[in-house]
Amino acid sequence: MIFDGIRRLGRRSLVVVAEHGRIARFGTGLLRAVVAPPARPGRIVQEVFDVGVLSLVIVCISGAAVGMVLGLQGYNTLIRFGAEESLGAVVGLSLVRELGPVLTGLLVTGRAGSAMAAEIASMVATEQLDGLRMMSIDPVHLVAMPKAVAMALAMPLLAALFTVCGIFGGWVAGVRILGVDAGTYFSSLESAVDFSDDVSGSLLKAVIFGMIVGLIATYRGYTSAPTSAGVSASTTGTVVVASVTILISDYFITALWGV
Repeated sequence: MIFDGIRRLGRRSLVVVAEHGRIARFGTGLLRAVVAPPARPGRIVQEVFDVGVLSLVIVCISGAAVGMVLGLQGYNTLIRFGAEESLGAVVGLSLVRELGPVLTGLLVTGRAGSAMAAEIASMVATEQLDGLRMMSIDPVHLVAMPKAVAMALAMPLLAALFTVCGIFGGWVAGVRILGVDAGTYFSSLESAVDFSDDVSGSLLKAVIFGMIVGLIATYRGYTSAPTSAGVSASTTGTVVVASVTILISDYFITALWGV
């Protein structure tokens, strides 16, 4: 029984290592496709529209809602210590350093990442990628690379928009509803948030999360089984794996670089 357990553990470990090797190999292919001609700016712009513009509504509404919740909860906590004048700093730092890039990454994963994986997986199921290979066209360069680049470009912009909407939501909850002085709210926000440390770190996180989601979504779609079940499995796997990876990588980025 002990040896059987060891064999099963070894077999599963080899599977995990092999899967990570395939992901690394696919990611290397994506990097080569980014610098290899032709540049395909038209496809990248179209993918940025699909990822970014079509996600504006959910990002803005979610950001405002999160900001209002932060304003309410932060006020109820700070007023116990007589520090309600620091509400702007609490809302701003929470959104800029953590909630903005992390929640944006999760939202974009659920909306755009899943759609990205489903689109590529459906092309696998209908043998469109095989048709591209028969015409000597690299599917990674034509299909996967523009999607991954678009995700990395759109994620920091969406995260910044989420943060701005969150700060506005915190202003609505704190100033308009709870009566905090507007000048105090914005002055504490301005004095607490540092661009070179907080804002640049937030954008760095968003770029990394965009690269993670783009890699996982394109890989899951590209390697899916050519069946309807494979399409659904790649879509579900993209959301689960990318979301967990974002949360884990957020911890390591914060622990290593203090971002």
